[in-house]
Amino acid sequence: MTITAPPPGTGPAPEARTGAAATDAPAGPQRRTRRWIDDWRPEDPQFWSETGRPVARRNLAWSIFAEHLGFSVWLIWSVSSAYLVAMGFAFSAQQLFLLVAIPNLVGSLLRIPYTFAVGLFGGRNWTIVSAALLLVPTLGFALAVTNEGTPYWVFCVIAATAGFGGGNFASSMANINYFYPTARKGAALGLNAAGGNLGVALIQLLLPVIVGGAGLFGLVQASQGGIHLERAALVYAALAVVATVAAWLWMDNLGTAVVKPREQLRVVREPHTWVMSVLYIGTFGSFIGYSAAMPLLIKLNFWVPDPAPLGTGIYFAYFAFLGAAVGSVARPIGGWLADRYGGARITLVAFLGLAASTLAVLWTVFQLTPNPTADPAIATENESLFPLFLGFFLVLFACTGIGNGSTYKMIPAIWRRRAEATSPAGTPERTTALTAAGQQASAALGVIGAVGAIGGFLIPLAFSAPWVADPLTATKGAFMVFAGYYALCVVVVCTVYLRRGRTASHV
Repeated sequence: MTITAPPPGTGPAPEARTGAAATDAPAGPQRRTRRWIDDWRPEDPQFWSETGRPVARRNLAWSIFAEHLGFSVWLIWSVSSAYLVAMGFAFSAQQLFLLVAIPNLVGSLLRIPYTFAVGLFGGRNWTIVSAALLLVPTLGFALAVTNEGTPYWVFCVIAATAGFGGGNFASSMANINYFYPTARKGAALGLNAAGGNLGVALIQLLLPVIVGGAGLFGLVQASQGGIHLERAALVYAALAVVATVAAWLWMDNLGTAVVKPREQLRVVREPHTWVMSVLYIGTFGSFIGYSAAMPLLIKLNFWVPDPAPLGTGIYFAYFAFLGAAVGSVARPIGGWLADRYGGARITLVAFLGLAASTLAVLWTVFQLTPNPTADPAIATENESLFPLFLGFFLVLFACTGIGNGSTYKMIPAIWRRRAEATSPAGTPERTTALTAAGQQASAALGVIGAVGAIGGFLIPLAFSAPWVADPLTATKGAFMVFAGYYALCVVVVCTVYLRRGRTASHV
């Protein structure tokens, strides 16, 4: 029996434990527990239809839940930072932007070890650990915001631990990459990532309601008793426990997902790893960076706190979540389009859209009057431009989501195409080459995801620009730089992946 099964009622579906596809496979290594599947052949159509699909879908569902929670914790500072001043913490705009940037930096650095953790410990096992680690930033957050004497550096340390949630993305994507056949990776990875990305939108929508800072469609009213940020932290701490238990009960480890970090890190010598990293900075880095910065951008340019509690102008809590929601929904669409038309073509369209929409947002920013945060008249004046600002920004977010899905489709396709070009079809060499290509692609996903996520740190930092006295001037300069970067990415896609004669062309 080559697929080892967990105890009845908790493991893979019956078809994952029996069937011709399983009995004919060579015996795999024996594990200590029964939560390991040692025969996994998703590229075999019969195995996939009879055995693989239901197991993969179940693991995908719980992976989405855990990753969704990780993203929520990762971005909890993006909206909570806007409430810190109201709770009595005297932080400047530059300090607040840094608080929302720090988790993105830590999350990006953790992505490489988190990617390798799947092969070293098992996808199920690492999901248990990574979900439990989310208790550190959530409980730390709850303690910090309930003490007005908490110094700024302590907030920075706790914000850094929120990066654990960003690392979850890499391990989750690497794990799901092993479960699905190449033809279905784009859609599966797109759904997995979209479920995680939606965590950004939901934390930005629900946190203001949970803490009493805003109502929700008339069903819930803003609290009259002040802001209680610790409530949101405790809610997500409880959800972290749920994710930990769910992974323990209903996920599986794949014995075929074996990595040797030293060998897998050879992907850093591969030019495509760095080319795709440049592109992923422009797609995912933009998504996470804009998501983190958008609440503060709205607050600083379109709202003043008087009269309390909702102030004058555009209240950020009602709109901050929209960008992340649009980008999240667009991500699986990008994966589906890439499966159908090719990842490089869709990535090119995404970057053209990013460049155009960024210039449109920049145009609206140039029409704004610097907001001194104490003059309701200026907030009202800027308010008339908010529909254009928001509309163009949502188009920008949609392009980041489509680009996220298409670039993640390109990565395994690049390595698979190389394996096909260097081995004869229908031979054991081709099978070996494809297996190695899958492992290298998973390693590349970790490296590319880590580098790309650094964009989530650089974007809020560019908006804060402590070297620029006027925040609005810093915002204008930042959008100019971003538009130029997207134009560079257009050139890279056309030159490397859509040029005739290239090995990796039209992936």
